[in-house]
Amino acid sequence: MDRALDVLEALAERGGEAGLSEIAAGTGLPYGTIHRLLRTLLGRGYVRQESDRRYALGGALVRLGGVAERMVGTRAQPYLSRMVELSGETANLAVLEGDFVVYVAQVQSPRRLRMFAEVGRRVLPHSTAVGKILMACRTDGEVASLVGRTGMPRRTTGTITDLPGMLAELERVRRQGYAVDLGEEESGVHCLAVGVRDGGRMIAAMSVSGPAERIGALDREELARGMRKIADDFASELGL
Repeated sequence: MDRALDVLEALAERGGEAGLSEIAAGTGLPYGTIHRLLRTLLGRGYVRQESDRRYALGGALVRLGGVAERMVGTRAQPYLSRMVELSGETANLAVLEGDFVVYVAQVQSPRRLRMFAEVGRRVLPHSTAVGKILMACRTDGEVASLVGRTGMPRRTTGTITDLPGMLAELERVRRQGYAVDLGEEESGVHCLAVGVRDGGRMIAAMSVSGPAERIGALDREELARGMRKIADDFASELGL
């Protein structure tokens, strides 16, 4: 079971598709073992083989992933509510699916003027705080591969659109333990995000977002400390 999961995770870490040699490099497993595991996963629909003989995550995972996301989103609600109480702003839970960030849960700010991302919305990671915190646990090579596949389109005048700039930004994220989006996805909207960790892996991101002037008036370091505590409590709730 562990080895089959290693194969699936190796595919996920490579954008959902990889060749046999890439899977071997990612898992450290012998080719014969990988072939045997792939036959089982292919038979159950968790992996499919493309025309170029590369392997990709299969459609059977969509059903499992959808159910898991709904369950995690439901369990996140009280923790997102705590983030709203802490910041006064809308709180979100997001995950990285392949090369895209997907918002899976949200609790809205009680304020009349508030910002929110529709649950289920998919965005590229380079221009969002949640995307940055999720990319920050990856190596520079993995980040380069990801943005090489997606591109880094300019969303606003503040969007980082070059790889060296993004790598420098992710190094700052690693040092400070949180990520910010200062109007990089939508002008006038600022966000701050922290990670939900399973050991050394970042499995999800939690963020608060609101008008630039309100987010800017908050003590960023204090807010990040409070959010990290809530994210750690959520990880404990999930048994991570």
